[in-house]
Amino acid sequence: MTPDREQPPLVAHVLFRLDVGGLENGVVNLINHMPRESYRHMVISLTEITDFRRRIVRDDVEMVALHKRPGHAFRLYPHLYRLFRRYRPAVVHTRNLAALEAAAPAWAAGVPVRIHGEHGRDMDDLDGSNRKFQLIRRLYSPFVTSYVALSGDLEEYLCRRVGIRPDRVSHIPNGVDTRLFHPAAARQPIAGCPFSPGSHWLVGTVGRMQSVKDQANLARAFAQALQHAPELASRLRLVLVGDGPLRAAVEEILRAAGVRELAWLPGERQDVPDILRGMDCFVLPSLAEGMSNVILEAMASGLPVIATAVGGSPELVAHGCTGALVPPADPEALARQIIAYARDPDHARALGRAGRKEAERRFSLDAMVYAYRDLYQHRLSRGAEPGTKRSEARHVRHHGNL
Repeated sequence: MTPDREQPPLVAHVLFRLDVGGLENGVVNLINHMPRESYRHMVISLTEITDFRRRIVRDDVEMVALHKRPGHAFRLYPHLYRLFRRYRPAVVHTRNLAALEAAAPAWAAGVPVRIHGEHGRDMDDLDGSNRKFQLIRRLYSPFVTSYVALSGDLEEYLCRRVGIRPDRVSHIPNGVDTRLFHPAAARQPIAGCPFSPGSHWLVGTVGRMQSVKDQANLARAFAQALQHAPELASRLRLVLVGDGPLRAAVEEILRAAGVRELAWLPGERQDVPDILRGMDCFVLPSLAEGMSNVILEAMASGLPVIATAVGGSPELVAHGCTGALVPPADPEALARQIIAYARDPDHARALGRAGRKEAERRFSLDAMVYAYRDLYQHRLSRGAEPGTKRSEARHVRHHGNL
């Protein structure tokens, strides 16, 4: 494929899987809101592309699924090399460790700019101390032109633990669409939910049910909150939106505590903005986080947020001002905070209003989009730095541990 010189430069976004998730949601937001005259986009999934692709509203985005098997992506290198040679992207943008490998064939194919983004951690490396993962990132660093860290925590990780030079790392936090996610004038019913705004106070979360998100912690906290404050049983209700491998365990926790009928688990939903507008309090009980999109969406929706103090969440939630921070994997602490807000809903609503203002002031979606646009443009204007095979090799010899 020979690129049209009059067309905007092409950005190839490389992900492990295009599916429901915060990282993927950030990519979709970037593609949908980047001005068409600035960049074109394509999405390369190393594994599968799900119906999540429908959230991309632009009609000019090509998507390629490579159906990678478990293990190293080395066998995909020739395929990736041919893809990059065919489409000639100006920028290849990989995200998280699972997609970092694509930087090597991008370099070999002569892609001038290779950006790598760090969005968060998983169960294998909750605190960033895994030396193997640090080493892998260090080994691939000669193939990366520039890095993006979504949080200050991840920026520090890249510079101090991995050894990336600070001048190669940009801190670009997620942005939120405050037009799509906004407060309701009054609490609205959630379609299909058995609980009513007039009778119940809804606390809950939205996200894929997997171990790192630890919805089991929220289920335990909900049960403990009702044990400690039985007077709340008539109105405190739990909403757990999402699906995934942890769902059965979460349902069993609720069932064993005798509170299953007080919780609503509708599975994956496409109407998240409406669901958030029907809740009273949002909880993110994760064991690890990067820069959470869903926290920003909850803040923009005017909800007080209770989050575990991990990753970039303390950079989003101002304790006592827009919500509260609690230790991870501590259902007792989480239960106490839920009780406090449920007993004082006026205070909770005031925190939610403050959160909305913070979302508008600090986490504009337009600011995020233009930060990426400017980063792409800045790197392209500097040419291959290190960029070419010869200069990359020289850089490795002179600097060794990047």
